[in-house]
Amino acid sequence: MSQRSRPNVLVTGTPGVGKTTMCELLAEEAGMKHINFGSILLEGGFNAGYNAEFDTHDVTEENLADACDSIEAAMGEGGVILDYASCDYFPERWFDLVVVLVAETNSLFPRLEARGYSKKKVTENMQAEIFQVVLQDAYELYPNVRKETLTSNTVDEMQENIASIQQMLQEVGSAAK
Repeated sequence: MSQRSRPNVLVTGTPGVGKTTMCELLAEEAGMKHINFGSILLEGGFNAGYNAEFDTHDVTEENLADACDSIEAAMGEGGVILDYASCDYFPERWFDLVVVLVAETNSLFPRLEARGYSKKKVTENMQAEIFQVVLQDAYELYPNVRKETLTSNTVDEMQENIASIQQMLQEVGSAAK
Protein backbone atom coordinates (compact mmCIF):
# COMPACT_ATOMS: atom_id res chain seq x y z
CA MET A 1 0.00 0.00 0.00
CA SER A 2 3.10 2.20 0.14
CA GLN A 3 2.38 5.62 1.67
CA ARG A 4 -1.37 5.69 1.07
CA SER A 5 -3.54 6.11 4.13
CA ARG A 6 -6.33 4.00 2.62
CA PRO A 7 -6.30 1.18 0.08
CA ASN A 8 -7.22 1.56 -3.59
CA VAL A 9 -9.32 -0.94 -5.51
CA LEU A 10 -9.70 -1.53 -9.23
CA VAL A 11 -13.11 -2.84 -10.23
CA THR A 12 -13.05 -4.17 -13.76
CA GLY A 13 -15.08 -6.44 -16.02
CA THR A 14 -16.82 -6.62 -19.35
CA PRO A 15 -19.20 -3.72 -20.09
CA GLY A 16 -22.62 -4.37 -18.59
CA VAL A 17 -21.58 -6.45 -15.57
CA GLY A 18 -22.55 -3.66 -13.17
CA LYS A 19 -19.23 -2.02 -12.33
CA THR A 20 -20.30 1.60 -12.21
CA THR A 21 -23.56 1.02 -10.35
CA MET A 22 -21.81 -1.08 -7.73
CA CYS A 23 -18.83 1.29 -7.46
CA GLU A 24 -21.08 4.30 -6.86
CA LEU A 25 -22.85 2.48 -4.01
CA LEU A 26 -19.60 1.09 -2.61
CA ALA A 27 -17.95 4.52 -2.61
CA GLU A 28 -20.89 6.02 -0.76
CA GLU A 29 -21.03 3.23 1.84
CA ALA A 30 -17.26 3.02 2.33
CA GLY A 31 -16.57 6.76 2.24
CA MET A 32 -14.23 6.37 -0.73
CA LYS A 33 -13.77 8.28 -3.98
CA HIS A 34 -15.17 6.65 -7.12
CA ILE A 35 -13.33 7.36 -10.37
CA ASN A 36 -15.00 6.12 -13.54
CA PHE A 37 -12.05 5.98 -15.93
CA GLY A 38 -14.32 5.84 -18.98
CA SER A 39 -15.80 9.18 -17.95
CA ILE A 40 -12.31 10.60 -17.42
CA LEU A 41 -11.39 9.60 -20.98
CA LEU A 42 -14.57 11.03 -22.47
CA GLU A 43 -15.13 14.17 -20.40
CA GLY A 44 -11.45 15.02 -20.08
CA GLY A 45 -10.98 15.03 -23.83
CA PHE A 46 -8.63 12.04 -23.71
CA ASN A 47 -10.06 10.35 -26.80
CA ALA A 48 -9.21 10.45 -30.46
CA GLY A 49 -12.75 10.57 -31.80
CA TYR A 50 -15.64 8.23 -32.34
CA ASN A 51 -15.32 4.92 -34.18
CA ALA A 52 -18.72 4.19 -35.73
CA GLU A 53 -17.70 0.72 -36.91
CA PHE A 54 -17.06 -0.44 -33.34
CA ASP A 55 -19.57 1.92 -31.70
CA THR A 56 -16.95 3.30 -29.32
CA HIS A 57 -14.54 6.15 -28.74
CA ASP A 58 -10.97 5.59 -29.85
CA VAL A 59 -8.08 6.27 -27.52
CA THR A 60 -4.37 6.36 -28.22
CA GLU A 61 -1.51 5.31 -25.97
CA GLU A 62 -0.83 9.01 -25.43
CA ASN A 63 -4.48 9.63 -24.48
CA LEU A 64 -4.32 6.79 -21.97
CA ALA A 65 -1.04 8.00 -20.49
CA ASP A 66 -2.40 11.53 -20.14
CA ALA A 67 -5.62 10.28 -18.54
CA CYS A 68 -3.61 8.15 -16.10
CA ASP A 69 -1.44 11.17 -15.28
CA SER A 70 -4.61 13.13 -14.52
CA ILE A 71 -5.57 10.73 -11.71
CA GLU A 72 -2.07 9.95 -10.40
CA ALA A 73 -2.38 12.28 -7.39
CA ALA A 74 -5.73 10.80 -6.32
CA MET A 75 -4.36 7.28 -6.65
CA GLY A 76 -1.35 8.26 -4.55
CA GLU A 77 -3.58 9.57 -1.77
CA GLY A 78 -5.57 6.34 -1.58
CA GLY A 79 -9.17 5.58 -0.80
CA VAL A 80 -10.04 5.32 -4.51
CA ILE A 81 -12.32 2.90 -6.31
CA LEU A 82 -11.23 2.96 -9.97
CA ASP A 83 -13.82 1.56 -12.36
CA TYR A 84 -13.05 0.60 -15.95
CA ALA A 85 -13.83 -2.16 -18.44
CA SER A 86 -10.16 -2.87 -19.05
CA CYS A 87 -7.20 -3.16 -16.74
CA ASP A 88 -4.36 -2.98 -19.25
CA TYR A 89 -3.36 0.62 -18.60
CA PHE A 90 -2.91 0.98 -14.86
CA PRO A 91 0.29 0.42 -12.89
CA GLU A 92 0.18 -2.36 -10.32
CA ARG A 93 1.48 0.03 -7.63
CA TRP A 94 -1.85 1.87 -7.68
CA PHE A 95 -3.85 -1.02 -6.24
CA ASP A 96 -4.21 -3.05 -3.10
CA LEU A 97 -7.15 -5.02 -4.44
CA VAL A 98 -8.38 -5.89 -7.93
CA VAL A 99 -11.99 -7.06 -8.28
CA VAL A 100 -13.23 -8.57 -11.53
CA LEU A 101 -17.00 -8.64 -11.87
CA VAL A 102 -18.40 -11.39 -14.06
CA ALA A 103 -21.95 -12.12 -15.18
CA GLU A 104 -23.76 -15.02 -16.76
CA THR A 105 -24.51 -14.43 -20.41
CA ASN A 106 -28.28 -14.66 -19.82
CA SER A 107 -27.94 -11.68 -17.43
CA LEU A 108 -25.42 -9.75 -19.50
CA PHE A 109 -27.09 -9.95 -22.92
CA PRO A 110 -30.26 -8.00 -22.01
CA ARG A 111 -28.19 -5.35 -20.20
CA LEU A 112 -26.09 -4.75 -23.31
CA GLU A 113 -29.16 -4.62 -25.54
CA ALA A 114 -30.85 -2.17 -23.14
CA ARG A 115 -27.89 0.18 -23.59
CA GLY A 116 -28.71 0.38 -27.28
CA TYR A 117 -25.42 -1.16 -28.37
CA SER A 118 -25.10 -2.29 -31.96
CA LYS A 119 -25.39 -6.01 -32.64
CA LYS A 120 -21.65 -6.08 -33.36
CA LYS A 121 -20.81 -4.43 -30.04
CA VAL A 122 -23.14 -6.74 -28.10
CA THR A 123 -21.53 -9.76 -29.77
CA GLU A 124 -18.02 -8.47 -29.09
CA ASN A 125 -18.77 -7.90 -25.39
CA MET A 126 -20.54 -11.24 -25.02
CA GLN A 127 -17.52 -13.00 -26.51
CA ALA A 128 -15.20 -11.10 -24.17
CA GLU A 129 -17.24 -12.32 -21.20
CA ILE A 130 -17.50 -15.92 -22.46
CA PHE A 131 -13.74 -16.10 -23.02
CA GLN A 132 -13.01 -14.28 -19.74
CA VAL A 133 -10.74 -11.75 -21.41
CA VAL A 134 -10.81 -9.17 -18.60
CA LEU A 135 -10.48 -11.84 -15.91
CA GLN A 136 -7.38 -13.31 -17.56
CA ASP A 137 -5.85 -9.86 -18.05
CA ALA A 138 -6.36 -8.95 -14.40
CA TYR A 139 -4.72 -12.11 -13.14
CA GLU A 140 -1.76 -11.69 -15.51
CA LEU A 141 -1.22 -7.95 -15.02
CA TYR A 142 -1.43 -7.78 -11.22
CA PRO A 143 0.54 -10.74 -9.84
CA ASN A 144 1.39 -8.99 -6.56
CA VAL A 145 -2.07 -7.60 -5.77
CA ARG A 146 -4.93 -9.46 -4.14
CA LYS A 147 -7.45 -10.39 -6.81
CA GLU A 148 -11.06 -11.50 -6.41
CA THR A 149 -13.68 -12.56 -8.92
CA LEU A 150 -17.28 -11.78 -7.98
CA THR A 151 -20.49 -12.72 -9.76
CA SER A 152 -22.79 -9.82 -10.63
CA ASN A 153 -26.09 -11.14 -11.96
CA THR A 154 -28.63 -9.70 -9.52
CA VAL A 155 -29.19 -6.77 -7.18
CA ASP A 156 -28.80 -9.16 -4.23
CA GLU A 157 -25.39 -10.24 -5.54
CA MET A 158 -24.41 -6.60 -5.95
CA GLN A 159 -25.22 -5.93 -2.29
CA GLU A 160 -23.28 -9.04 -1.25
CA ASN A 161 -20.35 -7.89 -3.39
CA ILE A 162 -20.33 -4.47 -1.75
CA ALA A 163 -20.16 -6.08 1.69
CA SER A 164 -17.45 -8.51 0.55
CA ILE A 165 -15.32 -5.76 -0.98
CA GLN A 166 -15.60 -3.64 2.16
CA GLN A 167 -14.32 -6.61 4.17
CA MET A 168 -11.49 -7.18 1.68
CA LEU A 169 -10.52 -3.51 1.83
CA GLN A 170 -10.27 -3.74 5.61
CA GLU A 171 -8.08 -6.83 5.26
CA VAL A 172 -5.70 -5.34 2.70
CA GLY A 173 -5.60 -2.05 4.60
CA SER A 174 -4.71 -3.82 7.86
CA ALA A 175 -2.09 -6.01 6.19
CA ALA A 176 -0.23 -2.96 4.89
CA LYS A 177 0.06 -1.22 8.25
